[in-house]
Amino acid sequence: MTVQISPLGLEGPVLSGVRARLQRDAWLYYAVLGYTVLGMLFLLAAGDLRGSSHAVYILPAIKGFLIFMPLVALGYDASRVVIRVDKRRRLAFSRVLTPERFASLAAGILLMAGLTVFQGTFTTIKTALPQLWGGFPHDRVQADIDAMLFFGTDPWRVFHAVGGNWVVRTIVEFNYNVVWFAACYGVLFFVATSPLADGVRTRYVAMFLFTWIVCGNILAGIFLSAGPAFYGEVTGDHLRFADQLAFLAESQWRNSAASYQSYLWSLHDSGRLGIGGGISAFPSVHVALVTMNALFVLEISRRWGLAAFAYVAFIVFSSVYLGWHYAIDGLASIVVVTAGHFVMRRLLRGPGAAAEPRARTA
Repeated sequence: MTVQISPLGLEGPVLSGVRARLQRDAWLYYAVLGYTVLGMLFLLAAGDLRGSSHAVYILPAIKGFLIFMPLVALGYDASRVVIRVDKRRRLAFSRVLTPERFASLAAGILLMAGLTVFQGTFTTIKTALPQLWGGFPHDRVQADIDAMLFFGTDPWRVFHAVGGNWVVRTIVEFNYNVVWFAACYGVLFFVATSPLADGVRTRYVAMFLFTWIVCGNILAGIFLSAGPAFYGEVTGDHLRFADQLAFLAESQWRNSAASYQSYLWSLHDSGRLGIGGGISAFPSVHVALVTMNALFVLEISRRWGLAAFAYVAFIVFSSVYLGWHYAIDGLASIVVVTAGHFVMRRLLRGPGAAAEPRARTA
């Protein structure tokens, strides 16, 4: 039977498919609700009067998750038909753009809306963390541990001795500040909206929440530090990382590390709210998210998994090179996320486990 691709033809199966997926995702919405309630209670306990950060994410979420990414996803599906099929394209379209695909996309967009609320809560908590400590108390000890691991030298000096030029800086900045976001949120959108990812969808989203909460809130709050870029501001020692910051300040493009660091400190210093607001270095969420993705890729393919972990290593290098993190921030993230991945994999081996991809390539 040929599926009619029209709003009327899709209405029944699409809506029933969306309802079924929303029922499966109910745990997520309850988790986000509970996390948000706890976040607001934390805000009151911390005495932070700036309020929540949820509103600043609304417009970017609409542009990205409601308009841009759905168009990219559907455009990709359609292009596969146009490129691969010469004849009977109508039939091919009916087999690619199915009610299941549209139901998965619609439910996934709602899921992304829930995750946008989650992101607002995360930023709210992160922004309030310095209120607990009256600042950032752990930068000196973390920087000293880094120096000890690198035989008495701050690791950024080693990295800059190898790649301290504008070409490397530009590549590293573009990847860290642009490609990383596109890759991490692109993968998240794919898992949330594509039926091809149904086998790992619940576990992936659970790990996504785990990564942000454990690394970005709990451990960040316990071991609160600002990172090399803000070391002088929080310790009074402006000399230790002065040469690194001077080198980074030479970059003039708008996505430079120096411009983002100036933006974050201005939010912190003025008490304003903004996208990505809040400062914490240990552990690195940048490293944590790419590690999470690499572990999922490794389940499917050893070759691509090794490539994904090479990218993890590059992000660790980049985080130190650009002054965002100490080396131990990335190393801690890898340990925590890897442990969480295997625990979550064991806990969530339920009815859907058999559908998870098991094929491995050399």
